[in-house]
Amino acid sequence: MADLSGMQPVAFNCQGGLILNRSTFMMQPGEALELENFEPDIGGGYRRINGFSKYVSVVVPQTSSSSEKILMVATFNGKVMAARGTNIFQATPGGGSWTSIDSGRTSAGKYKFERYNFDGNDKIIVVDQTNAPTIFNTSFSATDVSESSVAGAKHVVAFKNHMFYAGMSSTPQEVVFSEPFDEDGFNSGDGAGSIKVDDTITGLKSFRGDLFIFCQNRIFKMSGSSLSDFTVVPVTRKIGCINGFTIQEFAGDLIFLGPDGLRTVAGTARIGDVELGTISANVQSLFDENLSSADEFESIVIPNKTQYRIFFTKSATDENATKGVTCVMKGQAFEFAELRGMKPSATDTFVSSGNVIVLHGGYENGYIYRQEQGNDFDGATILGKYRSPDMTFNDAGIRKHMERVILNYKPEAAIDADLFVRYDYESPTSARPAAYPLDSSQVVALYGSSTYGTPTYGGQSSPLIRQPVEGSGFAVALRVNDGGTSAPYSLKGFQLEYQLGARR
Repeated sequence: MADLSGMQPVAFNCQGGLILNRSTFMMQPGEALELENFEPDIGGGYRRINGFSKYVSVVVPQTSSSSEKILMVATFNGKVMAARGTNIFQATPGGGSWTSIDSGRTSAGKYKFERYNFDGNDKIIVVDQTNAPTIFNTSFSATDVSESSVAGAKHVVAFKNHMFYAGMSSTPQEVVFSEPFDEDGFNSGDGAGSIKVDDTITGLKSFRGDLFIFCQNRIFKMSGSSLSDFTVVPVTRKIGCINGFTIQEFAGDLIFLGPDGLRTVAGTARIGDVELGTISANVQSLFDENLSSADEFESIVIPNKTQYRIFFTKSATDENATKGVTCVMKGQAFEFAELRGMKPSATDTFVSSGNVIVLHGGYENGYIYRQEQGNDFDGATILGKYRSPDMTFNDAGIRKHMERVILNYKPEAAIDADLFVRYDYESPTSARPAAYPLDSSQVVALYGSSTYGTPTYGGQSSPLIRQPVEGSGFAVALRVNDGGTSAPYSLKGFQLEYQLGARR
């Protein structure tokens, strides 16, 4: 029997997310050097993400070419709206067919929209960068806004019972607002008006009683409630938002993409004061790789997970190679992971009776998908990867003879993954043991009603996988590669057990 009297155990939780801006010596064991299609779990650990599936079983009709991408997806009045080519359509989620509710939208670009209620009736207004803004009621009857000064608006938002429009090509620095409670009334004597800023506007967002006006190189804030007291002050004249489709309300803040990565605009305790903060330094290299090369950006918020996702869409990159970044608020810190395999052309998040609906439009195939559904990407395998830092256990000069790795995880169904143990920074001359399969037959359940080797999935149990391993080295790293067929599960933590060897 092996002498285990000198066994050294080291345990750590999976926490901290993806870290790309520190040396492996400075990383904590629970942080990740690779974290792809695993999300920082608000319940702790790293969770293999859900997939997506078709929200409507039939393709959104093309209007002139099969290469037309989805320009808008929105949930409204229990239906899903989608824009493609020159038309806007609506359909019932699930099966059925698409019905055209507006047409003739020549040269439409990507849409933005706003759901609102000025008069007791729910409505949605859409802008497409070229045509007149269009209002839909709950019967999906379309009415164009008649005011020529807001034709071709890129941005629209309801604020203080006015409708605000911006991004018109002839007046890129102007915000035009309607009369109170009338999105198509523009008589200055009845409360309509306009304001100008000294930079090109890239987005509008109402937040905490103020309207934030994002520009290419500046950010402004409008306060007040009517034409008589609207005032605009600069938030910063040094940092702007490079793409309005990245602006989201997230975890009690506004988050947006600046030239140096993700930033927040956070109201501080001092009334009227605003603090800007960069939050994506840990994964800045991902933004550096994609800021200049991405053709489009899309973003969504998954509120029940306190999660923000941004996608870097490139027309020449296949969906399975398209990248994105997940940002999760955990306590007072942000944790990150990388996404791969989703290529949205339009997105929407909608919460109805506590049910979170996250949608995206396919960039190339014309379908509308619902995220957070199923175990694959509409039939394509989800490739999940986790890699720990290279751990020296506080002494890089002593060889460690590995005996066992114990994985603590939370299952939602049978796990199907492979564990790899790698030594000495994955040097080609170091030991490279074959993969250790992680599956349900190896599970030891410690809690709940489960019996040995028979876990209860989705319960309160936190099973352990006890895996004997081989090899030795001065540094050791763990990899988990998901097999692509599992339901999601969370990697909670690891314990590594080893014996000390000789000093180098």
